Amino acid sequence: MTTLDIPDRVLFFPVTAFDDRDRVDGDLVAQHIAGRIDDRPGAVFAACGTGEFHALSLDDYRAVVRAAVAATNGSIPVLTGAGGPVGHALACARIAAEEGADGLLVMPPYLVGAPQEGLIAYIERIAAETELPLVVYHRANAQFAPASIARLLQNPRVVGIKDGAGDLQIAQQFVLEAERSGRDILFFNGLLTAEMTQAAYSAIGVPMYSSAAFAMAPRVTAGFFTALRAGDLPTQHRLLDEFFTPLVALRDEVPGFAISLVKAGVRLGGLPVGGVRAPLTDPNAAQTDRLAQILARGEELVAELPEVRAA
Repeated sequence: MTTLDIPDRVLFFPVTAFDDRDRVDGDLVAQHIAGRIDDRPGAVFAACGTGEFHALSLDDYRAVVRAAVAATNGSIPVLTGAGGPVGHALACARIAAEEGADGLLVMPPYLVGAPQEGLIAYIERIAAETELPLVVYHRANAQFAPASIARLLQNPRVVGIKDGAGDLQIAQQFVLEAERSGRDILFFNGLLTAEMTQAAYSAIGVPMYSSAAFAMAPRVTAGFFTALRAGDLPTQHRLLDEFFTPLVALRDEVPGFAISLVKAGVRLGGLPVGGVRAPLTDPNAAQTDRLAQILARGEELVAELPEVRAA
């Protein structure tokens, strides 16, 4: 049976660095990832949503995967995105295996809506191409019925489900299907700024979550994770109120800012990872200043709150 061991820690979704000629800068990708290892993420999800999977050629993708594997040097699992047109998804799966990744996050297929049988066939086609474990991403035009998840969990390559749709009733049914399967399935909350919803997901048996903000504010996000696991509601609420809620308000001003702001935050931290690729846009000067203020407040909270400071 295919397995994937991810420690119970914050999950790291790094940005993809581009140079001044809009080429992937593998050295900067590796530097970005290596610079977060001391903050003890549970896994690295490279070339996924925060890493602009949608904007990467196969050569770009290979460069990112290679950099991520080199930067972690086997210390934590590296998962990479695979999705879009089926041929592209299969090529990503091959590249990920060749470059030493530990697993795949299967993104939605390209553009089209599809019946449940087609979505199942899409996952199964990728599973047949690779020996890597798969985490199925339930979101956008790849939303699965509980019965479809039950069928997919019969495939030994499928080891996890990531929910990006936000329907807790459906997510709960997925958890129940996993229990019925008798398998130990990984579950992830994949909503934007997942810290805002993770308490609810934890309650239904979805313990792990994407933390895009970890890429730019690792101490704040790790502190929230520690407070969440400890059941420390006052610390959680203060971080949600004074850091994550202002961040979400800024994020919601412009489509795509869930990625753009994180990349801007990494630049504010001193790493010149470049801007986002079209069709996304970078924040303007005023928005960048607001982001800087939010990040600064997060660092103040780390210093003010004993629970966070000890994380």
